Amino acid sequence: MASELARRISRGVKATFAASVVDMLANAALIVLLTRVLLTPEEYGTLNFVLAALSVVAILASLGPPKSAGRYVTEFAETRPGLVPTVVRRSFAFIAVLSIVVGLGLVVLGRPVAGLIGQEQLIPFLAIGAVYIVGVAMTQYTRELLRAFNRIEWSGVVRVVMGVGRVTFVVAFVALGFGVSGALAGYVAGYLVAALVGGWLLYARLYRRYDSGEALRGSEDGSTDVTDSTDATDATDVDDPDEDTAGISRRIIEYSVPLTATRGANVLDKRIDMVLVGMFLGPAAVGYYTIAKQVSEFGSIPAQSLGYTISPTVGEQSAKDDRGRARRVYETSLRYVLLLYLPGMVGLVLVADPVVTHIFGTEYGGAAPVVQVMAGFMLVNAVNKVTSDGLDFLGRARERAIVKTAAAVANFLLNLLLIPWIGVIGAAIATVVTYTIYTVANVYIIHTELTLDVEAIGRLLVGVGVITAVMAVVVRALIPMVSGLVSLLLVVGVGVAVWAALATVGGLLDVRRIRAVLI
Repeated sequence: MASELARRISRGVKATFAASVVDMLANAALIVLLTRVLLTPEEYGTLNFVLAALSVVAILASLGPPKSAGRYVTEFAETRPGLVPTVVRRSFAFIAVLSIVVGLGLVVLGRPVAGLIGQEQLIPFLAIGAVYIVGVAMTQYTRELLRAFNRIEWSGVVRVVMGVGRVTFVVAFVALGFGVSGALAGYVAGYLVAALVGGWLLYARLYRRYDSGEALRGSEDGSTDVTDSTDATDATDVDDPDEDTAGISRRIIEYSVPLTATRGANVLDKRIDMVLVGMFLGPAAVGYYTIAKQVSEFGSIPAQSLGYTISPTVGEQSAKDDRGRARRVYETSLRYVLLLYLPGMVGLVLVADPVVTHIFGTEYGGAAPVVQVMAGFMLVNAVNKVTSDGLDFLGRARERAIVKTAAAVANFLLNLLLIPWIGVIGAAIATVVTYTIYTVANVYIIHTELTLDVEAIGRLLVGVGVITAVMAVVVRALIPMVSGLVSLLLVVGVGVAVWAALATVGGLLDVRRIRAVLI
């Protein structure tokens, strides 16, 4: 059983990481093309300002049903498979209605609201934005449901389609002369195509089999076997004949409430700063801040892949009353995240200036100090990626929602204070401070649930700190030799080699285990 679980996690990590890498490369190519070729700094800032504003509105379109439905799919697939189709039907209906209503509301109310807040520049994008909201909601929904069914690789396919489609459509539309509107339409097209692919996988490969009375069982090679589950369904579902109607809807909605608060606070936490930067400092500053955030989020992709995979597993093992295994899965993930990202944070601080100037262009040199501050966000974001979703699957969404809401409010207030005072760097400082508090609180909550080995984590931090210090000395000595992109990559490669050698010699990095997971 343990080896089967390890193989499943390994498959999920590899699939998610591969999808993340493709999406990252597509997004990186898109950013470089937009910043260096297709758009001016002001146009690039305007695009991201519009995307940030739409993301805030999109909170109302997706709310909590995707993750709430995912939680009950994961639970019922193990205990009451006959209820799974009802969860899918009800949650899809919620998402469809919400996204359409919010999209129409944006078209009707967007113009007067934009005028009221003095942001008339948003008005030309309202119609496209309405479709954007529907596409984002549907893509998120299909990916969450595929993950809940433990079809991580299919969720990865949707992400790849989204990333590749986005860069293809954006470049095509902007090249045709549609400017910022074309870029936004390209984002919309990428999301819609991804939602269609995800919807087909969810309906044709999963929903129809459960709906016809068949249960899915993942084989060791990742294929899907189909067995008759009529007996199991009859044995578990007859005790509550109304559970597949009002009961399921009520449970999805009730658990959506804390998830809605968390998601809303998360989007506000990540997007409201861009909106405020745009309002106080203008589009160019939004461009600087966007680059800094993108660089730090690119670095979080391995942790995101790991967290996306292990979260349902942690919840599943906990549901089976195997808290020890759930704890080991989480602690192992946290160990590798700290081992990778503490040195990564320091390295990014050291190479921020050449990264910005040689990749995005000298016009964006003002983003370098922001990137240095946002290196701290990369670290805490990585820890949070392997922590926060697990709380949802453990049934601790309410506590997470409370902490996230408090952090989002604090971030908003700090942004209001710091942006007018010290500019775009103030937005970065506010993000790092509040997200650090939020992440520490999440780790504490999962500790109360799983009882982590705090002493072992402390010893790990000491060892990683020593490795990081040595690596930093080497990289700092080589920075003056950077004269272009090739020499920058060589310096980064030397830093990675020093880190890997010291971590392996120090016994913190098990190369054979890493190879077994990734190959």
